[in-house]
Amino acid sequence: MVKRSNPDPASASEAAAAQKEPIYGPGSFTRENSVGYLMRRVVHLMVNEVDHRLADGGLTHAQWTPLFLIHRGEANTLAALARDLQLDAGALTRTLDRLEAKGLCRRERSADDRRVIHLTLTPEGEKAAAPVPGVLCDVSNTMLQGFSREEWETLMGFLRRMVANVETLKAPLPTTVPERHRED
Repeated sequence: MVKRSNPDPASASEAAAAQKEPIYGPGSFTRENSVGYLMRRVVHLMVNEVDHRLADGGLTHAQWTPLFLIHRGEANTLAALARDLQLDAGALTRTLDRLEAKGLCRRERSADDRRVIHLTLTPEGEKAAAPVPGVLCDVSNTMLQGFSREEWETLMGFLRRMVANVETLKAPLPTTVPERHRED
């Protein structure tokens, strides 16, 4: 068994100081070095490629995404789907209207709670959703060409950490409505 020595205290304090130093500053911020811009660009390119590959089925990103989540059982109510897709219920209702008009899904009000709307795919919807996982895998694997599994795992860890960091920024909802101050 190899005994590890304690790190040099000077190195530890330098590492701690480096962690507190911001990576970006107003004078040096560029779009090309922006994590947000690059992530958005990756997502945009991925969605465009998936849309292109699913075009024969007549599905757009707005349509194949809910079909995929319903197909996988990850969202079986309107509220769950809206939450997963980060869409307001009104926008999602319009998408579901189009999917229903195409005969791909059904909405059914819950018998137990009339506010809950259950979502199911029709046989045609199951058929339309079936190629989505394979296309997502193909496009993702193309995007990750040249990455080792270890690099992928590191990237996934970094992205999860970034999500956790951003989630801490969510402001809590006020419990009371603040009174307005009037000047008389």
